[in-house]
Amino acid sequence: MLGVLSAPLGVITILLLLCLIIFLGAVWYESSKTKIPPGIANPTLLKRVNVFSTGVFILGEILDKFGIVNATGIFNFIQKISKPKPKDDSEIFTKDLTFEGVPVRVYQPRSPSAGGRKGIMFFHGGGFVYGDIDMYDITCRHLTKNSGAVVVSVGYRLAPKHIYPAAFDDCLTATVHFLKTAQEHGVDPSSVIICGDSAGGNLTAGVCQALVGRSDIPKPLAQVMIYPAVQMTDLHLPSYQQNKVAPLLSQEYVVYFFLTYLGGDLSLSKEILKGSHVPPAIRQKLSKWLSSEEFKVKGCKPHTMAPFNKEVYEKVPKAFDFPCSPLLSDDDVFQQLPKAYILTCEFDVLRDEGILYKKRLEDNGVPVTWYHVKDGFHGILNFFDQPEVVSAKLAMDNILTFIKNL
Repeated sequence: MLGVLSAPLGVITILLLLCLIIFLGAVWYESSKTKIPPGIANPTLLKRVNVFSTGVFILGEILDKFGIVNATGIFNFIQKISKPKPKDDSEIFTKDLTFEGVPVRVYQPRSPSAGGRKGIMFFHGGGFVYGDIDMYDITCRHLTKNSGAVVVSVGYRLAPKHIYPAAFDDCLTATVHFLKTAQEHGVDPSSVIICGDSAGGNLTAGVCQALVGRSDIPKPLAQVMIYPAVQMTDLHLPSYQQNKVAPLLSQEYVVYFFLTYLGGDLSLSKEILKGSHVPPAIRQKLSKWLSSEEFKVKGCKPHTMAPFNKEVYEKVPKAFDFPCSPLLSDDDVFQQLPKAYILTCEFDVLRDEGILYKKRLEDNGVPVTWYHVKDGFHGILNFFDQPEVVSAKLAMDNILTFIKNL
Protein backbone atom coordinates (compact mmCIF):
# COMPACT_ATOMS: atom_id res chain seq x y z
CA MET A 1 0.00 0.00 0.00
CA LEU A 2 2.80 2.44 0.95
CA GLY A 3 4.58 1.62 -2.27
CA VAL A 4 1.48 2.42 -4.32
CA LEU A 5 1.12 5.80 -2.56
CA SER A 6 4.80 6.72 -2.65
CA ALA A 7 5.06 6.41 -6.44
CA PRO A 8 2.56 9.19 -7.23
CA LEU A 9 4.01 11.33 -4.46
CA GLY A 10 7.46 10.87 -5.92
CA VAL A 11 6.24 11.88 -9.37
CA ILE A 12 4.49 14.93 -7.93
CA THR A 13 7.65 15.94 -6.06
CA ILE A 14 9.73 15.65 -9.23
CA LEU A 15 7.17 17.70 -11.19
CA LEU A 16 7.11 20.40 -8.51
CA LEU A 17 10.90 20.59 -8.50
CA LEU A 18 10.91 20.79 -12.28
CA CYS A 19 8.35 23.63 -12.19
CA LEU A 20 10.45 25.44 -9.59
CA ILE A 21 13.58 25.12 -11.73
CA ILE A 22 11.72 26.43 -14.80
CA PHE A 23 10.29 29.31 -12.77
CA LEU A 24 13.68 30.29 -11.34
CA GLY A 25 15.20 30.04 -14.81
CA ALA A 26 12.53 32.34 -16.20
CA VAL A 27 13.11 34.84 -13.37
CA TRP A 28 16.85 34.81 -14.01
CA TYR A 29 16.36 35.24 -17.77
CA GLU A 30 13.86 38.10 -17.49
CA SER A 31 15.71 39.92 -14.70
CA SER A 32 18.95 39.69 -16.70
CA LYS A 33 17.32 41.92 -19.35
CA THR A 34 17.40 44.79 -16.87
CA LYS A 35 20.52 46.87 -17.26
CA ILE A 36 22.00 48.63 -14.25
CA PRO A 37 23.43 51.87 -15.73
CA PRO A 38 26.85 53.08 -14.55
CA GLY A 39 26.47 55.86 -12.03
CA ILE A 40 23.07 54.81 -10.69
CA ALA A 41 22.59 54.88 -6.93
CA ASN A 42 22.79 51.65 -4.91
CA PRO A 43 23.17 49.15 -7.78
CA THR A 44 23.40 46.10 -5.49
CA LEU A 45 20.12 46.98 -3.80
CA LEU A 46 18.48 47.57 -7.16
CA LYS A 47 19.56 44.17 -8.46
CA ARG A 48 17.90 42.46 -5.49
CA VAL A 49 14.70 44.47 -5.82
CA ASN A 50 14.61 43.87 -9.59
CA VAL A 51 14.91 40.09 -9.22
CA PHE A 52 12.14 40.09 -6.62
CA SER A 53 9.74 42.23 -8.68
CA THR A 54 10.45 40.19 -11.83
CA GLY A 55 9.62 37.01 -9.93
CA VAL A 56 6.33 38.50 -8.73
CA PHE A 57 5.30 39.50 -12.26
CA ILE A 58 6.12 36.07 -13.70
CA LEU A 59 4.32 34.28 -10.87
CA GLY A 60 1.39 36.63 -11.35
CA GLU A 61 1.18 35.82 -15.06
CA ILE A 62 1.14 32.09 -14.28
CA LEU A 63 -1.46 32.27 -11.51
CA ASP A 64 -3.60 34.70 -13.48
CA LYS A 65 -4.03 32.11 -16.24
CA PHE A 66 -5.60 29.82 -13.64
CA GLY A 67 -7.86 32.61 -12.40
CA ILE A 68 -6.16 32.71 -8.99
CA VAL A 69 -4.43 36.09 -8.69
CA ASN A 70 -2.42 38.49 -10.88
CA ALA A 71 0.87 40.25 -10.20
CA THR A 72 -0.76 43.31 -8.68
CA GLY A 73 -2.69 41.12 -6.24
CA ILE A 74 0.56 39.46 -5.16
CA PHE A 75 2.29 42.84 -4.71
CA ASN A 76 -0.57 44.13 -2.59
CA PHE A 77 -0.58 40.98 -0.45
CA ILE A 78 3.19 41.15 0.10
CA GLN A 79 2.95 44.81 1.05
CA LYS A 80 0.25 44.10 3.60
CA ILE A 81 2.12 41.27 5.34
CA SER A 82 5.61 42.82 5.14
CA LYS A 83 4.80 46.30 6.45
CA PRO A 84 4.79 46.37 10.26
CA LYS A 85 1.70 47.83 11.84
CA PRO A 86 2.42 51.37 12.98
CA LYS A 87 2.88 51.80 16.72
CA ASP A 88 1.37 54.58 18.77
CA ASP A 89 3.17 57.78 17.89
CA SER A 90 3.79 60.50 20.45
CA GLU A 91 4.14 63.16 17.74
CA ILE A 92 1.13 62.50 15.49
CA PHE A 93 -2.24 60.82 15.57
CA THR A 94 -4.11 59.27 12.66
CA LYS A 95 -7.75 58.78 11.72
CA ASP A 96 -9.15 56.50 9.01
CA LEU A 97 -12.10 58.32 7.47
CA THR A 98 -14.07 58.55 4.25
CA PHE A 99 -14.44 61.73 2.20
CA GLU A 100 -17.62 61.43 0.15
CA GLY A 101 -17.19 57.65 0.12
CA VAL A 102 -13.44 57.72 -0.65
CA PRO A 103 -11.24 56.10 2.04
CA VAL A 104 -8.55 58.38 3.45
CA ARG A 105 -6.12 58.41 6.36
CA VAL A 106 -5.58 61.75 8.05
CA TYR A 107 -2.25 62.41 9.80
CA GLN A 108 -2.24 65.29 12.29
CA PRO A 109 0.60 66.65 14.45
CA ARG A 110 -0.14 66.47 18.18
CA SER A 111 1.75 69.71 18.86
CA PRO A 112 -0.39 72.86 19.19
CA SER A 113 -0.56 75.33 16.31
CA ALA A 114 -1.04 79.09 16.59
CA GLY A 115 -3.12 79.19 13.40
CA GLY A 116 -4.29 77.00 10.56
CA ARG A 117 -1.73 74.47 9.40
CA LYS A 118 -0.75 73.57 5.86
CA GLY A 119 -2.53 70.58 4.41
CA ILE A 120 -1.15 67.96 2.00
CA MET A 121 -3.37 65.79 -0.19
CA PHE A 122 -1.21 62.75 -0.98
CA PHE A 123 -1.82 60.37 -3.90
CA HIS A 124 0.33 57.23 -3.83
CA GLY A 125 2.14 55.66 -6.78
CA GLY A 126 1.88 52.13 -8.12
CA GLY A 127 1.02 52.44 -11.81
CA PHE A 128 -2.71 52.83 -11.02
CA VAL A 129 -2.82 49.09 -10.27
CA TYR A 130 -1.20 48.54 -6.88
CA GLY A 131 -0.26 50.36 -3.70
CA ASP A 132 -2.48 51.64 -0.94
CA ILE A 133 -2.61 53.83 2.16
CA ASP A 134 -0.70 51.29 4.27
CA MET A 135 2.10 51.01 1.72
CA TYR A 136 2.76 54.75 2.04
CA ASP A 137 2.12 55.04 5.77
CA ILE A 138 5.79 55.59 6.66
CA THR A 139 6.11 58.27 3.97
CA CYS A 140 3.02 60.17 5.14
CA ARG A 141 4.04 59.99 8.80
CA HIS A 142 7.42 61.41 7.88
CA LEU A 143 5.83 64.24 5.88
CA THR A 144 3.58 65.13 8.81
CA LYS A 145 6.30 65.01 11.45
CA ASN A 146 8.81 67.03 9.48
CA SER A 147 6.59 69.61 7.80
CA GLY A 148 4.04 70.27 10.53
CA ALA A 149 1.30 69.83 7.93
CA VAL A 150 -1.85 67.73 8.11
CA VAL A 151 -1.49 64.95 5.52
CA VAL A 152 -4.48 63.24 3.88
CA SER A 153 -3.51 59.98 2.14
CA VAL A 154 -6.11 58.88 -0.41
CA GLY A 155 -6.97 55.21 -0.94
CA TYR A 156 -8.25 55.52 -4.50
CA ARG A 157 -9.67 52.59 -6.45
CA LEU A 158 -7.25 50.52 -8.53
CA ALA A 159 -7.25 48.91 -11.97
CA PRO A 160 -7.93 46.43 -13.44
CA LYS A 161 -11.03 46.10 -11.25
CA HIS A 162 -11.68 49.84 -11.43
CA ILE A 163 -10.46 51.38 -14.67
CA TYR A 164 -10.11 55.05 -15.62
CA PRO A 165 -11.50 57.44 -14.49
CA ALA A 166 -12.02 55.72 -11.09
CA ALA A 167 -8.65 56.70 -9.58
CA PHE A 168 -8.91 60.27 -10.85
CA ASP A 169 -12.52 60.65 -9.71
CA ASP A 170 -11.64 59.44 -6.20
CA CYS A 171 -8.69 61.81 -5.86
CA LEU A 172 -10.69 64.77 -7.16
CA THR A 173 -13.66 63.98 -4.90
CA ALA A 174 -11.45 63.66 -1.81
CA THR A 175 -9.58 66.87 -2.64
CA VAL A 176 -12.72 68.95 -3.15
CA HIS A 177 -14.14 67.62 0.12
CA PHE A 178 -10.95 68.51 1.99
CA LEU A 179 -10.76 71.99 0.49
CA LYS A 180 -14.32 72.59 1.68
CA THR A 181 -13.76 71.16 5.17
CA ALA A 182 -10.08 71.96 5.80
CA GLN A 183 -10.78 74.06 8.89
CA GLU A 184 -12.41 71.06 10.58
CA HIS A 185 -8.97 69.42 10.47
CA GLY A 186 -7.09 72.51 11.68
CA VAL A 187 -5.94 73.43 8.18
CA ASP A 188 -5.94 76.82 6.48
CA PRO A 189 -8.08 76.23 3.35
CA SER A 190 -5.77 78.48 1.31
CA SER A 191 -2.70 76.40 2.26
CA VAL A 192 -3.49 73.00 0.76
CA ILE A 193 -0.79 71.30 -1.33
CA ILE A 194 -1.56 68.53 -3.83
CA CYS A 195 1.20 65.89 -3.90
CA GLY A 196 1.92 62.49 -5.43
CA ASP A 197 4.60 60.23 -6.85
CA SER A 198 4.64 58.43 -10.23
CA ALA A 199 1.00 57.56 -10.98
CA GLY A 200 0.20 59.79 -8.02
CA GLY A 201 2.08 62.57 -9.80
CA ASN A 202 -0.20 62.06 -12.78
CA LEU A 203 -3.23 62.29 -10.47
CA THR A 204 -1.77 65.43 -8.86
CA ALA A 205 -1.45 67.16 -12.23
CA GLY A 206 -4.90 66.01 -13.31
CA VAL A 207 -6.62 67.15 -10.10
CA CYS A 208 -4.93 70.57 -10.21
CA GLN A 209 -6.08 71.03 -13.80
CA ALA A 210 -9.62 69.94 -12.92
CA LEU A 211 -9.76 72.62 -10.22
CA VAL A 212 -8.83 75.43 -12.63
CA GLY A 213 -11.62 77.97 -12.89
CA ARG A 214 -13.60 76.74 -9.89
CA SER A 215 -14.75 79.60 -7.67
CA ASP A 216 -16.67 77.55 -5.08
CA ILE A 217 -13.54 76.27 -3.31
CA PRO A 218 -10.12 77.68 -2.38
CA LYS A 219 -7.33 77.20 -4.91
CA PRO A 220 -4.49 74.79 -4.04
CA LEU A 221 -1.39 76.52 -2.72
CA ALA A 222 1.01 74.34 -4.72
CA GLN A 223 1.46 71.04 -6.55
CA VAL A 224 4.28 68.60 -5.78
CA MET A 225 4.94 66.03 -8.51
CA ILE A 226 7.52 63.32 -7.85
CA TYR A 227 8.75 61.59 -11.06
CA PRO A 228 5.26 62.05 -12.55
CA ALA A 229 3.76 60.20 -15.51
CA VAL A 230 2.07 62.98 -17.47
CA GLN A 231 1.49 61.61 -20.99
CA MET A 232 0.36 58.44 -22.73
CA THR A 233 1.56 59.37 -26.18
CA ASP A 234 5.30 59.23 -26.93
CA LEU A 235 7.11 56.40 -25.17
CA HIS A 236 10.35 57.03 -27.07
CA LEU A 237 11.48 60.26 -25.44
CA PRO A 238 15.27 60.32 -24.85
CA SER A 239 14.75 59.13 -21.26
CA TYR A 240 12.79 56.13 -22.56
CA GLN A 241 15.53 55.31 -25.03
CA GLN A 242 18.25 55.59 -22.40
CA ASN A 243 16.42 53.78 -19.59
CA LYS A 244 14.02 51.42 -21.37
CA VAL A 245 15.32 48.44 -19.38
CA ALA A 246 16.58 50.25 -16.29
CA PRO A 247 15.14 49.54 -12.84
CA LEU A 248 12.64 50.01 -11.32
CA LEU A 249 10.32 50.98 -14.18
CA SER A 250 10.90 49.75 -17.71
CA GLN A 251 9.29 50.94 -20.92
CA GLU A 252 7.42 47.64 -21.08
CA TYR A 253 5.92 48.14 -17.61
CA VAL A 254 4.78 51.67 -18.50
CA VAL A 255 2.73 50.31 -21.40
CA TYR A 256 1.30 47.57 -19.19
CA PHE A 257 0.26 50.02 -16.46
CA PHE A 258 -1.31 52.51 -18.87
CA LEU A 259 -3.29 49.92 -20.82
CA THR A 260 -4.47 48.29 -17.59
CA TYR A 261 -5.57 51.68 -16.22
CA LEU A 262 -7.43 52.48 -19.45
CA GLY A 263 -9.05 49.06 -19.62
CA GLY A 264 -7.36 48.50 -22.96
CA ASP A 265 -6.32 45.26 -24.60
CA LEU A 266 -2.72 44.41 -23.69
CA SER A 267 -2.26 43.07 -27.22
CA LEU A 268 -2.13 46.73 -28.29
CA SER A 269 1.23 47.18 -26.56
CA LYS A 270 3.31 47.11 -29.75
CA GLU A 271 1.06 49.62 -31.50
CA ILE A 272 1.13 51.96 -28.48
CA LEU A 273 4.92 51.76 -28.41
CA LYS A 274 5.06 52.66 -32.09
CA GLY A 275 2.76 55.63 -31.46
CA SER A 276 0.21 54.62 -34.06
CA HIS A 277 -2.58 55.71 -31.69
CA VAL A 278 -1.43 59.37 -31.65
CA PRO A 279 -3.46 61.77 -33.87
CA PRO A 280 -1.60 64.23 -36.16
CA ALA A 281 -2.53 67.33 -34.10
CA ILE A 282 -0.97 65.89 -30.97
CA ARG A 283 2.13 64.80 -32.90
CA GLN A 284 2.62 68.43 -33.96
CA LYS A 285 2.39 69.61 -30.34
CA LEU A 286 4.94 67.05 -29.18
CA SER A 287 7.31 67.88 -32.02
CA LYS A 288 7.21 71.57 -31.09
CA TRP A 289 7.86 70.93 -27.38
CA LEU A 290 10.65 68.45 -28.06
CA SER A 291 12.50 70.77 -30.44
CA SER A 292 14.36 72.56 -27.63
CA GLU A 293 18.01 71.79 -26.93
CA GLU A 294 17.38 70.05 -23.60
CA PHE A 295 15.73 67.12 -25.44
CA LYS A 296 18.53 66.67 -27.96
CA VAL A 297 20.42 64.04 -26.00
CA LYS A 298 23.62 62.51 -27.33
CA GLY A 299 23.03 58.97 -28.55
CA CYS A 300 19.25 59.41 -28.80
CA LYS A 301 17.58 59.86 -32.15
CA PRO A 302 14.26 61.70 -32.55
CA HIS A 303 11.56 59.04 -32.69
CA THR A 304 9.40 58.88 -35.80
CA MET A 305 6.01 57.48 -34.93
CA ALA A 306 4.26 54.89 -37.08
CA PRO A 307 1.51 56.22 -39.35
CA PHE A 308 -1.64 57.17 -37.50
CA ASN A 309 -4.05 54.26 -37.19
CA LYS A 310 -7.59 55.36 -36.44
CA GLU A 311 -8.62 51.85 -35.37
CA VAL A 312 -5.92 51.77 -32.70
CA TYR A 313 -6.80 55.30 -31.59
CA GLU A 314 -10.47 54.37 -31.18
CA LYS A 315 -9.48 51.59 -28.77
CA VAL A 316 -7.67 54.03 -26.42
CA PRO A 317 -9.19 57.49 -27.04
CA LYS A 318 -9.21 58.36 -23.34
CA ALA A 319 -5.40 58.25 -23.29
CA PHE A 320 -5.56 61.87 -24.47
CA ASP A 321 -8.00 63.10 -21.80
CA PHE A 322 -6.34 65.64 -19.50
CA PRO A 323 -6.46 63.35 -16.43
CA CYS A 324 -4.45 60.74 -18.36
CA SER A 325 -2.18 63.07 -20.33
CA PRO A 326 -2.16 66.42 -18.48
CA LEU A 327 0.89 67.44 -20.51
CA LEU A 328 -1.38 67.96 -23.53
CA SER A 329 -3.70 70.55 -21.96
CA ASP A 330 -4.00 74.02 -23.50
CA ASP A 331 -1.95 77.04 -22.45
CA ASP A 332 -4.93 78.77 -20.85
CA VAL A 333 -5.20 75.85 -18.40
CA PHE A 334 -1.48 75.87 -17.56
CA GLN A 335 -1.55 79.62 -16.95
CA GLN A 336 -3.99 79.12 -14.06
CA LEU A 337 -2.13 76.33 -12.29
CA PRO A 338 -0.51 76.78 -8.85
CA LYS A 339 3.24 77.00 -8.33
CA ALA A 340 4.94 73.65 -8.71
CA TYR A 341 7.68 71.41 -7.40
CA ILE A 342 8.88 68.67 -9.76
CA LEU A 343 11.37 65.94 -8.88
CA THR A 344 12.99 63.89 -11.65
CA CYS A 345 15.59 61.13 -11.70
CA GLU A 346 18.34 60.70 -14.27
CA PHE A 347 17.90 56.94 -14.69
CA ASP A 348 14.12 56.96 -15.04
CA VAL A 349 12.02 56.48 -18.18
CA LEU A 350 9.71 59.23 -16.88
CA ARG A 351 12.52 61.79 -16.53
CA ASP A 352 11.71 63.73 -19.69
CA GLU A 353 7.98 63.74 -18.99
CA GLY A 354 8.68 65.65 -15.79
CA ILE A 355 11.03 68.01 -17.61
CA LEU A 356 8.46 68.59 -20.37
CA TYR A 357 5.80 69.40 -17.77
CA LYS A 358 8.24 71.77 -16.08
CA LYS A 359 8.87 73.49 -19.42
CA ARG A 360 5.17 73.88 -20.16
CA LEU A 361 4.56 75.42 -16.73
CA GLU A 362 7.48 77.83 -17.08
CA ASP A 363 6.47 78.81 -20.62
CA ASN A 364 3.08 79.79 -19.18
CA GLY A 365 4.47 81.84 -16.31
CA VAL A 366 4.03 79.33 -13.48
CA PRO A 367 6.91 79.29 -10.94
CA VAL A 368 8.59 75.87 -10.78
CA THR A 369 11.11 74.46 -8.31
CA TRP A 370 12.95 71.58 -9.99
CA TYR A 371 15.05 69.00 -8.17
CA HIS A 372 16.92 66.48 -10.26
CA VAL A 373 18.45 63.37 -8.65
CA LYS A 374 21.55 62.82 -10.76
CA ASP A 375 22.04 59.20 -9.65
CA GLY A 376 18.34 58.55 -9.05
CA PHE A 377 16.05 55.80 -10.32
CA HIS A 378 12.28 55.52 -10.47
CA GLY A 379 10.77 54.97 -7.04
CA ILE A 380 13.85 56.14 -5.15
CA LEU A 381 11.82 58.12 -2.61
CA ASN A 382 10.39 54.86 -1.23
CA PHE A 383 13.88 54.16 0.16
CA PHE A 384 14.23 57.45 2.06
CA ASP A 385 14.26 55.65 5.42
CA GLN A 386 17.14 53.34 4.42
CA PRO A 387 20.44 54.99 5.45
CA GLU A 388 22.43 53.48 2.58
CA VAL A 389 20.22 55.21 -0.04
CA VAL A 390 21.62 58.70 0.56
CA SER A 391 20.04 60.26 -2.52
CA ALA A 392 16.57 59.24 -1.34
CA LYS A 393 17.05 60.98 2.00
CA LEU A 394 18.35 64.13 0.28
CA ALA A 395 15.36 64.10 -2.08
CA MET A 396 12.90 63.80 0.79
CA ASP A 397 14.65 66.63 2.66
CA ASN A 398 14.42 68.82 -0.45
CA ILE A 399 10.67 68.20 -0.77
CA LEU A 400 10.17 69.06 2.90
CA THR A 401 12.17 72.26 2.49
CA PHE A 402 9.93 73.33 -0.39
CA ILE A 403 6.76 72.62 1.60
CA LYS A 404 7.96 74.37 4.75
CA ASN A 405 9.00 77.48 2.76
CA LEU A 406 5.63 77.93 1.06
